[in-house]
Amino acid sequence: MHKILKKRTLNSAVEEMVVEAPFVARKCQPGQFIIIIVEEGGERIPLTIADYNRKEQSVTMIYQVVGKSTRLLSEKNEGDYISAVAGPLGLPCANHKPKKVLGIGGGVGAAPLYPQIKMHAENNAEIDIILGGRSSDFVILKEEFSALAKVHVATDDGSLGTKGFVTTIAQELLENGNTYDEVIAIGPIPMMKAVVNVVKPFNIPVSVSLNPLMVDGTGMCGGCRVSIAGKTKFACVDGPDFNGYEVDFNEIMSRQGMYKDQEQGHKCRIGLSHDLKDGRKITAVEGQMKGKFNMQPKKTPMQELNPVERSKNFGEVAMGYTVEEAVNEAKRCIQCKKPACVTGCPVNVNIPEFIANIAAENFKAAYKSIKTYNSLPAICGRVCPQESQCEAICVRGKKGEPVAIGRLERFIADYAKEHKFEEEMPQLNGGHKVAVIGAGPAGIACAGELAKKGHAVTVFEALHTPGGVLMYGIPEFRLPKQIVKEEINSIKKMGVKIEKNVIVGKSLTVDDLKNDGFEAVFISTGAGLPRFLNIEGENLNGVYSANEFLTRVNLMEAYKSETPSPVMPGDKVAVVGGGNVAMDACRTALRLGAEEVYIIYRRSADELPARAEEVEHAKEEGIQFRFLCNPVKINSNGSGWVASMENEKMELGEPDASGRRRPVPVEGENFTLDVNKVVIAVGQSPNPLITQSTKGLDFQSWGGIIVNQDSLETSKENVYAGGDVVTGAATVILAMGAGKTAAQSIDERLKQN
Repeated sequence: MHKILKKRTLNSAVEEMVVEAPFVARKCQPGQFIIIIVEEGGERIPLTIADYNRKEQSVTMIYQVVGKSTRLLSEKNEGDYISAVAGPLGLPCANHKPKKVLGIGGGVGAAPLYPQIKMHAENNAEIDIILGGRSSDFVILKEEFSALAKVHVATDDGSLGTKGFVTTIAQELLENGNTYDEVIAIGPIPMMKAVVNVVKPFNIPVSVSLNPLMVDGTGMCGGCRVSIAGKTKFACVDGPDFNGYEVDFNEIMSRQGMYKDQEQGHKCRIGLSHDLKDGRKITAVEGQMKGKFNMQPKKTPMQELNPVERSKNFGEVAMGYTVEEAVNEAKRCIQCKKPACVTGCPVNVNIPEFIANIAAENFKAAYKSIKTYNSLPAICGRVCPQESQCEAICVRGKKGEPVAIGRLERFIADYAKEHKFEEEMPQLNGGHKVAVIGAGPAGIACAGELAKKGHAVTVFEALHTPGGVLMYGIPEFRLPKQIVKEEINSIKKMGVKIEKNVIVGKSLTVDDLKNDGFEAVFISTGAGLPRFLNIEGENLNGVYSANEFLTRVNLMEAYKSETPSPVMPGDKVAVVGGGNVAMDACRTALRLGAEEVYIIYRRSADELPARAEEVEHAKEEGIQFRFLCNPVKINSNGSGWVASMENEKMELGEPDASGRRRPVPVEGENFTLDVNKVVIAVGQSPNPLITQSTKGLDFQSWGGIIVNQDSLETSKENVYAGGDVVTGAATVILAMGAGKTAAQSIDERLKQN
């Protein structure tokens, strides 16, 4: 919680607020911004820092009251608290010490302009300032700027200063022979575009701030993407300040209307409720018991919601085993003397042991067994690809179907929760401090293992909710968020501390952690930076990255009418990609009310990387699969919105480096698909925040951190890394396996000290 120290009204629509924010205040620089959350569970709002006070450990933000979240913020008073302040984010503005500067601030744009001008004034630059607004009431910070520079004012109605626009004064200053080393323009997008056009003939460098584009602010959603010199950039990671001559302002102005209507209070007909009795798809149990073991060739079926019913809500699709079903399935395990299934598990769960205890109905022993190896069994039982890991090498699978190891894992975790099994809590005994960066699967697994070994662990999480991809990426119908929260709470009960809204690489650095007494650091920040296709029309309104789309729905619960985060509906939706994320996105779009949803995949069905179960569920729900298709252009309706998508037909050629046959275009076979929403789900890369801010940390050209494959130690002493930030996007259980390996390595190193 962050206390509001000061608050004042600047005009009828704009307010200034000073809040306590130690992490931000000690690191922020001019040009950067913060993320705030007004109330627990509320929307994440990016706001540019208007000023800061390192001694007071405070930051100043100036905001316009335009939507639900800013209205909630406006209702707060001095002495009240807001839920979260995270940052600083973005790249600071260049401090190249120009001798003469022209600063132009339009409306609220004067706020982010102020710290930059303050910096140049401290460097003894000669400064002219132009402030603009609709009327005198909408010109802000005039007195503050006057203390630093010569101030000119332009108002639309002439109530203060020159009647007209800021460009009118800029034109006069330049034509009258004033020369500047730099022009800084911050304000509405049309104003910045106009300033660039005025300054261009004079050949003066122009810096503009694209902070109005920010959505999440950490780079994970891609919603702030913009074309800079013909290349796609992210305003929150690569900016927010850019060379004004390189910015595609027309594209930005079109994208700014994407949430205009929804921000005033959106509604959605979809909810979580469902009738568990009427909505199930039930299959009878087949087979028979023979002696000690159940030798039925097929798995005991699991009850599921009926496809027609479940496609209208976010209720969990798979219903789990009853006690009778679980015991029946557990008896299919023949208790091999050399169980291959254990070697197929990334965290080496003693699979025969916990299954034998289920078969004997000794459920406490079964739960204790699995928790010894796996900190998150309720999660792994739902989302792990057991079919390609432990179940893939189950002996029973040679003559029939393998034992349903994943379903049994889920059963015992859910049974333990329902019956409130008590867990043994570790005791701190080593006194060693360890920092874990990122509260996703790898980080949580590492923290849990280190806590078991008696170490004092603090997890630093950039978002306002721990869980990583488990919270923002995987939909409710596959992984209920309450289960994730309960699993994480079990880690906290072991003594693990979780510091939320701390962005390592910005709020503090890896070196800061080491200086603060942490003897080892584990980096587990995942792969949260979305990839795009780089095709024409990709920045139209209605085009999402899967990250942004799923984060809005899962983490920010945009499908609920009472939450402030909007999500744009689409009647006809195309999801590009064939992995699990693509399946999650298409099935989510269906639940949000889409009438037609397509999967666009450039290879054939045989090459689909998604889990077979997810593909089957998608098909049952009516998702249409278009194989051997590759998008080449997204077409506009003439108003900046998606109208259709052009695709080229493909055929499979020779295998590529992945071992899959390479898709090759078929000439003259392009076709157009009418859609009004496109979700790009073609993979993610590691966020560069930590690699950019950590000296001595070696990383791959694509952003992955380089580690010793055995110990997971990086090139920086006592700094370890694991999960998607090392391997690229992979599975939850592989990330957990990395966390467990790193914990073992860290423990061994600490014992030597």
